[in-house]
Amino acid sequence: MPRTAAETGPHSQTLSRGIRALEILADARSPLTIAELSTALDVHRSIAYRIVRTLEDHALVTRDDSGRLQPGAGLAVLARAVSRDLQTASLPELGTLAADLRMTAFVAVWDRTDCITLATVEPQHNGATLAQHPGTRHPLDRGGPGIAIQSAIGRTDWEQRVPGVPYRPEADESRARGYALSHDEVIPGLSSVAVPLILPHHRPAALAVVYLGTGIDPEPIGAALNAAAERIARAVG
Repeated sequence: MPRTAAETGPHSQTLSRGIRALEILADARSPLTIAELSTALDVHRSIAYRIVRTLEDHALVTRDDSGRLQPGAGLAVLARAVSRDLQTASLPELGTLAADLRMTAFVAVWDRTDCITLATVEPQHNGATLAQHPGTRHPLDRGGPGIAIQSAIGRTDWEQRVPGVPYRPEADESRARGYALSHDEVIPGLSSVAVPLILPHHRPAALAVVYLGTGIDPEPIGAALNAAAERIARAVG
């Protein structure tokens, strides 16, 4: 979506750095030192230290026994409030999809030019599970969820609402087929099947699964996703 004047005008550098610090810690594979965080933020260690102290005061960052930094429990509290009705309605359906299809199931929401994973469930007792953590972000014009969201809006409306993100021809094919497909677009080797989630008082979102490789018939997967999407829409509505 085009940014408003408030979004493109002056902003708080300190707040921006604090949010960026949280993003870095969330993406890190292991806890970081202050020095590592300051390098990632491209700021002096003293500035990174002040940012961390403020985030610690709000339980958004915590330290392990060695003093390394990791996301704090306060983030979970904030995350539960994001699209609370959608999370509540989708989690049981995600659990059923993950168990029945033996694939990682997730809901992705539209955020400007990106898709962000809102909720996810991985199948139990499956060595090939694929983590799709809440907060995972990828470009909207790449992958099954983005194609599904575009298919729900249509080319004309999309080009008016999101002029900076190209409308993919696969979205029209997905609308006719009833589900979107992608392979090797976000993470090499992964395939995705996705359907749009059209909900009152929400931007279009997507319900999707990811799995390794190809050769799996997507038709029954698409049917299961569409049935689950209808139940979620009824629960939210």
